[in-house]
Amino acid sequence: QVQLVESGGGLVQAGGSLRLSCVASGSIPSFNAMGWYRQAPGNQRELVATITSGGRTSYASSVKGRFTVSGDNAKTTVTLQMNSLKPEDTAVYYCNARLTSGYAINYWGKGTLVTISS
Repeated sequence: QVQLVESGGGLVQAGGSLRLSCVASGSIPSFNAMGWYRQAPGNQRELVATITSGGRTSYASSVKGRFTVSGDNAKTTVTLQMNSLKPEDTAVYYCNARLTSGYAINYWGKGTLVTISS
């Protein structure tokens, strides 16, 4: 079974930076896309950033210009460089990997907590 392991979460002050990493292990397929979602208390889980196997990236409007997603074109790793962090960015960040084979299958990491103090 595929396992996604996140790292890099922590507590930083507003305006600071963090870098999140996700590494897939186990029976690793070639993912069609990998990325990051986040969930704050009382909120739904939302898309933050994704990267496809072709290298195309997408970002939530709230993080454009501040966050950068990169990796090995959605094969086994993905990173998220987060700059100019705001208190509103506080959430549990989840690594996501998607495999499309007729129908899409999503894999999820356990999450890493990011806390931004004001």
